[in-house]
Amino acid sequence: MHKSVYHGLYLLGVILLVLPFVVPNSFYLDIAVRMAINAIIVIGLNLLVGFAGQISLGHAGFLGMGAYASAALPTHFGWHPLLAMGAGAVAAGLLAAIVARPIFRLKGNYLAMATLGLGIIISIALRNETQWTGGPDGMPVPAMELLGLEIANDRQWYWVIAVLLLVSVWASLNLIDSPFGRALRALHGSEVASQVVGVNIARYKGAIFIISAMFASIMGSITAHYVGFVSPNFADFFHSIELITMVVIGGMASIWGSVIGAVLLTALPQALATFEGWETVIFGAILMVCMIFLPKGLVPTLAARWSRKG
Repeated sequence: MHKSVYHGLYLLGVILLVLPFVVPNSFYLDIAVRMAINAIIVIGLNLLVGFAGQISLGHAGFLGMGAYASAALPTHFGWHPLLAMGAGAVAAGLLAAIVARPIFRLKGNYLAMATLGLGIIISIALRNETQWTGGPDGMPVPAMELLGLEIANDRQWYWVIAVLLLVSVWASLNLIDSPFGRALRALHGSEVASQVVGVNIARYKGAIFIISAMFASIMGSITAHYVGFVSPNFADFFHSIELITMVVIGGMASIWGSVIGAVLLTALPQALATFEGWETVIFGAILMVCMIFLPKGLVPTLAARWSRKG
């Protein structure tokens, strides 16, 4: 990786190290944890949408699969939380593998509708299987254990998720810089040209869809354990749109854009809470302004302007 990339990782590490000591109370620490969780999910989604150019409007369905695996398997069958998390990730990966080939034969609006339908099917299944999932009311999630120790408070969760964020950013930057990542970017540029130079389009599309789905499932499990409760809202359509919006605002095909987009859109509703009754209108207006003046996303646009000045 380029030296500047390592500089970015070092800076992120310093910020994560200092942050819990400067936030004024547990409320802000909770927001920081949620920012980091969303950042990891959005990184996985951006690998699929931004780098490979494959839209997904049902990604929260995989998030819900992981969350409910971590709730239902320990509750009903006594599974260890880590084993349940792994089972959820495997299930999400298998589902992605099964549907990838037929779905990714589609393009544009048809692909968007197919992924939307997949997410809706998962959401309905989780909502209707009342005996296993608690139905619309949701269900509690047992505490997470690591090495025999229970992760019980916000500060402990912060350190776990901060490490996961650093590892996710590092792994994703390496992935994009690898031959696999270059093949993904070639797919985004032109599928026909990619095929001419020997890229197996179906295999690469399927592989990145599986990776992205497993990313989401694992973080769904982490979120469920952190919150201590899971409901069908984890997997609903609006959550998928929220995640896509984070990708677009931060910057398509930008790992750092994923982090910035997740941070901004997690914090923004809290910042607008004082505008009682108008927060949704203001939120929408801010998104419109960003899309008009920053069409490529915040990080790529600012980086391009900075390079021109340099």
